[in-house]
Amino acid sequence: MQRRQFQACSFAALIALATTRAQALSLGELSNADASSGVKAALEQGALAAVGLLGQSGGFLNNPKVRIPLPGYLNDAAKLMKRFGQGQRIEELETSINRAAEAAVPMGKDLLVGAVRSMTVTDAKNILAGGDTSVTQFFSEKTRAPLGQRFLPVVTQATKKVGLAQQYNAFAGKAAGFGLVKKEDATIEQYVTGKTLDGLFLVIGEQEQQLRQNPAAAGSAILKKVFGALK
Repeated sequence: MQRRQFQACSFAALIALATTRAQALSLGELSNADASSGVKAALEQGALAAVGLLGQSGGFLNNPKVRIPLPGYLNDAAKLMKRFGQGQRIEELETSINRAAEAAVPMGKDLLVGAVRSMTVTDAKNILAGGDTSVTQFFSEKTRAPLGQRFLPVVTQATKKVGLAQQYNAFAGKAAGFGLVKKEDATIEQYVTGKTLDGLFLVIGEQEQQLRQNPAAAGSAILKKVFGALK
């Protein structure tokens, strides 16, 4: 009787040990192929999800995390202008710049996917081992410049319809000459393009963080394996 109990206990201990070892898969034990495949799948999934969320009506305008405000000093001036009956023009500009962002984002889908598919094993390992901003840093380094070039004409076309944008550019251009405005914000088009990129990278990062927290929900064996190793 005691021998059976001992055997049962030993068997249970072996099962527990095997389970512990299986759950202890570490980043270092992942093969380069698994790490690269998992990160690429995660980032492509996250990028496409972010484009889908932001590239629709209200994607920026109705999302307080990424809604693009008027630049600080212009926002202060807008409060004064509203008192003098210019509220509608201010709202038109705010709506216009967010609609411009929503129109621009889908045009970057292929650049984002291309950056993911061409990433190296080192890129993948750095993202897995990196912190909460590792994904944002990757996309910013690889795609910010080309995305900005692609977004700018779309943003320009959308904001040109609003007369106040011209007033902003005239004012900001002078302020930039005195060092009061960053060069990249010297026109409403550049400002909106920059904020569009910030919002896009932010949402991509959020998508990736959700995957880290709950890899089982990914519906992909490689994603579960790679991100499960980080739990």
